[in-house]
Amino acid sequence: MLIPIISTPIKMEYYDNLANIDNEKILVAYESLKVSKRVEELFENPIKIKDHSSLLYLHHYLFQDVYEWAGKERTVNISKNGKPFFEGERFSFAFQFIDNLLIEYRNISKTKKNELAFKLAEILDNVNFLHPFREGNGRTQREFVRLMALEKDLKLNLNPPDNKSVYERYMYGTINSDVKVLTELILELIEKK
Repeated sequence: MLIPIISTPIKMEYYDNLANIDNEKILVAYESLKVSKRVEELFENPIKIKDHSSLLYLHHYLFQDVYEWAGKERTVNISKNGKPFFEGERFSFAFQFIDNLLIEYRNISKTKKNELAFKLAEILDNVNFLHPFREGNGRTQREFVRLMALEKDLKLNLNPPDNKSVYERYMYGTINSDVKVLTELILELIEKK
């Protein structure tokens, strides 16, 4: 797991957005609509994950209709509920670590479902801790891991509609950096394509 040196919390209300929406509830609905459309496109035409730069590309793709800064690394250190995320000043080290995890994942045989689930959970945990964007980290990381699973001819949906149990376990695993919970969840959800 990546370790931060220091992080300071910041208060974020609504963000500058391309539609100039200044109401947080309306922005959430607008963002959800636009991002859902882009996710549907990725289900029809998935992109190949190359390395950490694909994470930036993916965020841009998902949020390009909403934020000018889509796909750009955050420039401030952030925390959530008192838990700091990785320091932005050290992203280059974190991205190298993510690239190494991707290489390790690609070296696992398609037949080793348990190992694949563990490595996907480890990637998810570290990308979550990295939290490279001001907004949209969860949606981006779930799509990133889904696309990684596709490389091994596996289907994975960490965001099934109306499944409170999956959502709660996903949130618990990411908030608490619990790779075991994430591995069990992924193992339960992955299926052959």
